[in-house]
Amino acid sequence: MSDARDRRTGVIVVTVLYRSGDELAGFVDSARSSAGDVELEIVAVNNSAEDADDARRRAEALGVRFVQAPGNLGYGGGINHGLATVPHAGRPVLIANPDVRFLGDAIPSMLDGLQHADSDVAAVGPRIVDADGIVYPSARRLPSVSTGVGHALLGSIAPSNPWTQRYRAIDDYTRDRDVEWLSGACLLIRAAWFDTLDGFDTSYFMYFEDVDLGARIQSNGGRNRFVAAATVQHTGAHSTSTSADAMLRAHHRSAALFLSRRYGRWYQAPLRAALRCGLYLRSTILTRPGRRTVSRTSKKASR
Repeated sequence: MSDARDRRTGVIVVTVLYRSGDELAGFVDSARSSAGDVELEIVAVNNSAEDADDARRRAEALGVRFVQAPGNLGYGGGINHGLATVPHAGRPVLIANPDVRFLGDAIPSMLDGLQHADSDVAAVGPRIVDADGIVYPSARRLPSVSTGVGHALLGSIAPSNPWTQRYRAIDDYTRDRDVEWLSGACLLIRAAWFDTLDGFDTSYFMYFEDVDLGARIQSNGGRNRFVAAATVQHTGAHSTSTSADAMLRAHHRSAALFLSRRYGRWYQAPLRAALRCGLYLRSTILTRPGRRTVSRTSKKASR
């Protein structure tokens, strides 16, 4: 599934907005600055009807292709919808949140990492840092029952526990390496692979669409690869307690869906029921009224 024309035809950049049009200028400026001589075609998909006119004006002023979604399609659905509007055969697709900022030559580094890899490398991802420069665990192993339970029980109170360490694959962000999945906050994928897999699975409205994509790449004989030379900053935004709780509930629903599919054999039905029950209870406890609210990082574009 190689794309021989990657360098000549440049890169398609797709981002999804949800009441986040004010992020677009910084996103576009950093992408173009990072790209150097790599030609970019940037597509902004707006998932919100409330600010459609404003988002369109911002995009057009920046010379960005604007696509208004028919409704809130979620992150993966928005990416799929936007990419369907542009000819992309042979061009790799850079998927990124609008609050990502590309540092240095992040885009050429990712493109080089993809072009110089074997054709079974379907996607590459950069090092992701937060506003304070702290590395975010963006190149991970697929979640399993054992790691998931350990992480769920201990992740917030003892983040250095072995289950959380394994879930987040916190081992080495200084070298290129194969990983099981890459964060959808920023990844570069070959168009042929994206099309073969029919893009993101829209069953995941919010969260785990990137985990699922990484898993399907692997199950189809492909590889996901971390590229240490590329760095982006993902600042996020502090959400209100209401939206943060809604996102937390969505995260647990998506986790239950992914794990139920991963353990989908008939004899694993009791395990699936236990997983769904446990995740529902954990979500209910974490979002119960009166619980002390803490700042969480928002994925503004349903990411």
